[in-house]
Amino acid sequence: MTQDMVNLAAKAETTTAEDTLKRKSRDAAVISGGHLVAKALRNEGVDTIFTLCGGHIIDIYDGCIDEGIRIIDVRHEQVAAHAADGYARQTGRLGCVVTTAGPGCTNAATGVATAFRSESPILHIGGQGALSQHKMGSLQDLPHVDMMSAITKFAASVPATERIADMIAMAARECFAGAPGPAYLEIPRDVLDREIDVSKAMVPKPGHYRASTRSLGDPRDVERLADILVDAERPAILYGQQVWTARGHEEAVALLRGLDIPGYFNGASRGLLPPGDPHHFDRTRGQAFAKADVIVIVGTPFDFRMGYGRRISVPTLVQVDMDYRTVGKNRDISLGLVGDPGAILGAALQAASGRIKDDKRQARKAWMKELAAAEEAATAKLMPLFTSNNTPIHPYRVAWELNAFLTDDTVYIGDGGDVVTISAQAVRPRRPGQWMDPGALGSLGVGTGFAIAAKLAHPQKEVLCYYGDGSFGMTAFDMETANRFGAPYIAVIGNNSAMNQIRYGQLAKYGEQRGNVGNLLGDVPFGKFAEMLGGYGEEVRDPNQIAPALRRARDQVGRSGKSAVINIWVDPREYAPGTKNQTMYK
Repeated sequence: MTQDMVNLAAKAETTTAEDTLKRKSRDAAVISGGHLVAKALRNEGVDTIFTLCGGHIIDIYDGCIDEGIRIIDVRHEQVAAHAADGYARQTGRLGCVVTTAGPGCTNAATGVATAFRSESPILHIGGQGALSQHKMGSLQDLPHVDMMSAITKFAASVPATERIADMIAMAARECFAGAPGPAYLEIPRDVLDREIDVSKAMVPKPGHYRASTRSLGDPRDVERLADILVDAERPAILYGQQVWTARGHEEAVALLRGLDIPGYFNGASRGLLPPGDPHHFDRTRGQAFAKADVIVIVGTPFDFRMGYGRRISVPTLVQVDMDYRTVGKNRDISLGLVGDPGAILGAALQAASGRIKDDKRQARKAWMKELAAAEEAATAKLMPLFTSNNTPIHPYRVAWELNAFLTDDTVYIGDGGDVVTISAQAVRPRRPGQWMDPGALGSLGVGTGFAIAAKLAHPQKEVLCYYGDGSFGMTAFDMETANRFGAPYIAVIGNNSAMNQIRYGQLAKYGEQRGNVGNLLGDVPFGKFAEMLGGYGEEVRDPNQIAPALRRARDQVGRSGKSAVINIWVDPREYAPGTKNQTMYK
């Protein structure tokens, strides 16, 4: 290229930039649909979108740049949706995933469905062919709204550019109405790309179109709950996902401590109390539920994880939930309260304080002592598994080592079947919000998106994801995304070269000759995967090398800023108790 050609190219580039600035200045009163999307998202407190590019949605990116919204582009839309879900869980704000039309939407559907069953507030914005091409067979055209309606609280198509901002506000409100959940909004390409006069854009004013979600419900029912708790001698409380989602954890903990009640925890409520707290119980839930005179279930449904409520036999059963439809579903209850968990528990504590008589208080202390002794016995029974030196490595040993490895600032993520079930028996998050799992949908592959989201939301925290080898293979390539955006994490794999939770049921039903069909995987040295991406990888076959390998991974992640993979070869003949009993199907 001659110097004259270089000069001409530079002049053309400068002219183009100047023309763009002039156009923007001249058209300051004009705004495109994509920029309206970004403004509306900013009004909702969205500071990050998770996406995979597509021609239908590129104007949204341009708007996000102007609004200062971070764009995290991934390699698969499922990861983008899981990351939006994880970001909502970690921040308490609206998560956002943006996908193109057709396969962009269908790829994200698993992540949206996971958020739906886990009651996580995410907004999925999807592209669509132009309205002018409606029913003509445009690129990637699908009936997205029809498909997404079954797995969202709200699904709609935006009919005009003028409606983009107010329909995003409408969808976001639905995400937080009652129990949180996802919403889907489809925006046709010509609606998104069109420019309109700013004065015609229906942009709600921030802070002027929302009501408080901290509903107390009926005050008389709160008084009844207080009376029940005051009169109980052997009460127990189970806190579920909603307690953390609604950020009612402080009131939840205060109630346990203020009224001397043993607390049990599932889902995101793990970690509300630190290990060793006298009100923290987990190995004796069956015993407590069998002998309690009062049980309070807060923010978790009577689904398969709770035996549909049928295994609970107690004189007084109270249920507190943000969704009216969940209360009393699958079994009768003594009292149901609908509202914000924190508001209800805080009010109940205030109404009950100072009213517990000495005989009840003493009975309660004896009850706590009985359960504490049973907890110690249950732990002692598990210790041979936790400290097993067997090779191949016992999966319980891995869980025990992981718990010992956690710091006060480690976010723990479980992604798999038995991986999650077994680690739940050992791993004790040190603080609220530091446990994440697939939830009721049982989705494999959530870990990578969750890890990216957790690290972006809390850069100062360590993130560790424990995968099964099957789940790791589903979304692992987005570890590159984590590295690319400065969100490295530690990946630990319990590798048994099988989809082992399902394999057990097949072997039990069909025997050795047919039971291994469709569930065996190859022996993959996943430690090399991290090295391929510039990070640290290690294979572990000796149980005594688990802890040193984890420490090396932590050191290398801190030094390199790249994710690490510790691939631990576990015994494929060991299973979680629930897998052996097939409780997920009963």
